[in-house]
Amino acid sequence: MVAASEDAVVIQPAKRAGEPTVVTVNCPDQTGLGCDLCRAILDFGLCITRGDVSTDGKWCYLVFWVVPRSTSSNIQWPSLKNRLLSLCPSCSIPFYFDMANRPMTSQMYLLKLFSVDRKGLLHDVTKVLCELELTIHRVKVSTTPDGRVVDLFFITDAMELLHTKARRVDTCGRLSAVLGESVNSCEIELAESFQHGFSSLPPAAMEELFRLEMSGGEVCSQSLSPEMKRLKKADVNVDNSLSHSHTLIQIHCVDQKGLLYDIMRTLKDCSIQVAYGRFLSDKRGSREVDLFVQHSDGKKVIDPDKQDILSSQLKLEMLHPLRVAIANRGPDVELLVANPVELCGKGRPRVFHDVTLALKLLGICIFSAEIGRHTAFERQWEVYRFLLDDSRELPLANSQARSQIVDRVRRTMMGW
Repeated sequence: MVAASEDAVVIQPAKRAGEPTVVTVNCPDQTGLGCDLCRAILDFGLCITRGDVSTDGKWCYLVFWVVPRSTSSNIQWPSLKNRLLSLCPSCSIPFYFDMANRPMTSQMYLLKLFSVDRKGLLHDVTKVLCELELTIHRVKVSTTPDGRVVDLFFITDAMELLHTKARRVDTCGRLSAVLGESVNSCEIELAESFQHGFSSLPPAAMEELFRLEMSGGEVCSQSLSPEMKRLKKADVNVDNSLSHSHTLIQIHCVDQKGLLYDIMRTLKDCSIQVAYGRFLSDKRGSREVDLFVQHSDGKKVIDPDKQDILSSQLKLEMLHPLRVAIANRGPDVELLVANPVELCGKGRPRVFHDVTLALKLLGICIFSAEIGRHTAFERQWEVYRFLLDDSRELPLANSQARSQIVDRVRRTMMGW
């Protein structure tokens, strides 16, 4: 049985404003497919409010109820369908690579944007690039004495079409339409000799970002503000009594916009397959998740040590999927954001978008930004580094102002 490509993914639009759109995927199964689908949905600026997953190991049927994370989001539903189709093993989209097996080194391009400086400019550009399915890998910002800005964005294209003149003209046209008279000129060219990475992190930043790993993975909330500590609770129960062939994992925790993705990527990296799953929410902002799972070899999760490791890892990844810290970098102040990289090499979507949004709302200008990979505690991390300009409202030398920035950035990324 092979599903026609146009039937493998069906998107049923919301009937009324405020109601969810229903996304149905019906295709052959493969390990990690649920994680890849959740990642794509998150990448399009959507929250999964409810989900049902079932598979017999060969064929799967998944239903996601999704809503935009922002009322101002411009969701490209046809592009989302094409992205999801490209992830289905039986489907082939001409202008998409197989997103599950595509090379990790896509062609890098350099976007040169010459504009008039203003607060929030970097986020406004980032929002447009996200809508166009362009991924930012590094940003260099320089300001001239007369208040003009030269922004250099190193980007890749999920649709692999930036080599065409039409795609480049459309990208610059969209930027000019959104930014208006702020834009003086826009150019896109191939990026030569691009290197993905940066120098090592300072010890103080390492300790702040990875203190959970330093403490042996203990799930704690020591870096959170007092009002947020009460939110950081999660219960994970493992039960082998209800099924002779599957292990039941029950999760109850506070909601955050990438929760299902964090759960599914953790299971994927632990080689755990989901046979049936249900993801529900309540009016108090909590989530309940029931998952019937097996090891990739078809066996239940019986070993108590493996159960404890899986439970601890799920709690850690659900409660602390992102790390945020502020550190001194010479005479400057640097905001650092880190998230774990999947074993397949993929980072978390929309981090750059959310950080720049939080800083825009705080009225803080970004002097420069870069994204690189860093290895710590036997795993790879994607680390975002932002050099910040000082603010009269939030002076960076003030510890309370720094805590407020960290708190706001974390809240924005978690959807609180």
